[in-house]
Amino acid sequence: MNKQPSSDPIDAFRSRFSFAYYLIIALAVSFLIGSAVALFLVLLERATVTRWAHPWLLFGLPFAGIFIWWVYHRFGKNSAAGNNLIIDEIHEPGGGVPLRMTPLVLFTTIITHLFGGSAGREGTAVQMGGSIAYRIGGWMKLDAADMRIILMMGIAGGFGAVFGTPVAGTVFALEVLAIGRLGDFKALIPCGIAAFLSDQVCHFWGAGHTHYAIGFSGGFDWQLLAWVLLAGVAFGCASRLFSWSMHRVKDASGKLFVKTPWLTPFAGGCLIIGLTFIAGTEDYLGLGVTAAHADGISIVNAFREGGVEPFSWLWKLVFTVVTLGMGFKGGEVTPLFFIGAALGNAIALFTGAPVDLLAGLGFIAVFAGATNTPVACTLMGVELFGAENVIYFGAACLMAYYFSGHAGIYSAQRVIIPKFGWVKKDPHQP
Repeated sequence: MNKQPSSDPIDAFRSRFSFAYYLIIALAVSFLIGSAVALFLVLLERATVTRWAHPWLLFGLPFAGIFIWWVYHRFGKNSAAGNNLIIDEIHEPGGGVPLRMTPLVLFTTIITHLFGGSAGREGTAVQMGGSIAYRIGGWMKLDAADMRIILMMGIAGGFGAVFGTPVAGTVFALEVLAIGRLGDFKALIPCGIAAFLSDQVCHFWGAGHTHYAIGFSGGFDWQLLAWVLLAGVAFGCASRLFSWSMHRVKDASGKLFVKTPWLTPFAGGCLIIGLTFIAGTEDYLGLGVTAAHADGISIVNAFREGGVEPFSWLWKLVFTVVTLGMGFKGGEVTPLFFIGAALGNAIALFTGAPVDLLAGLGFIAVFAGATNTPVACTLMGVELFGAENVIYFGAACLMAYYFSGHAGIYSAQRVIIPKFGWVKKDPHQP
């Protein structure tokens, strides 16, 4: 029996001109997401510069935490679930992704950075991308299958625009959903279009990205590869420590302040102030991409010898876990870049390997381990640093992925193919 053609003109257009159909969707998604990310990056830069100019703002962090808690308690509803809400909606449609997630996470992330919280920006960009894409899908009355794809386009667009890495953003949207499977390839082209156009829109508005460089060009060397593989193990362990610590701090603080939840971010802000005095520097606050002073501890300076201290990676890990684990808003990825680059710097000094290469490998590999996205992170290395050292990129990311375990920063990830034989896969997945 032949299937009757659909009477819906949109369904007919989609079946005959699927590329044009998704291109039209991507144009709307990309313009709004790219514009939102550009605004976010500009505001974030201004917040960072303002904090550098007024160090006393750090003492307002506990009260900023209370305000952030109140905003989400009053207006957030399910928006507080963040990236996990978007991933869950892709796996099991029905709950929805509210549009209010965009202004809420943008506003509260800026507040976190203005007052000195240690956080990133990827989580904010992905949440904005997902919520904007979901609203567009609702306006267009897309079915469940297309709504799933448009949410993945939102992830790709937000990620690609905020880091200026559209290829990595495309693959990240497919890879982050589950461990052991590279997503639905039907979404590959739509996600690629959305990531590229969102990045271009972001550039159109004048929002720039930090440029990193690896000067090493010594070619392939077996001894260096051995050091890279061992460093990959360390990067994976750092990823695992970060994810484990984040979950433990969230659980412990939630139980400790179960009757007065607003005290969780207040206590977290106080801890950050105390840690700043113990560390003797403000370089572990905020993004950490650059520092207030040229010789400060930062991601950029981790690419040169002496640019960071041996345990800078651990300091940044603690600052970030306290900030995000106790209720402040922002992403985890840029702090993971910091942790990885600083750890790579320390390993290079111990092994004699090139500092800039090991810093770059840590930059992408710790992120790969914490998000279980080794393919996307290898491609990010190529986009950020060039393709000359791609073998080392892949080796470090795969090792970090394997040794990071299954408990990444996104609890909504499904386990399709376990990394280890004794771990069971998600029973709801084929």
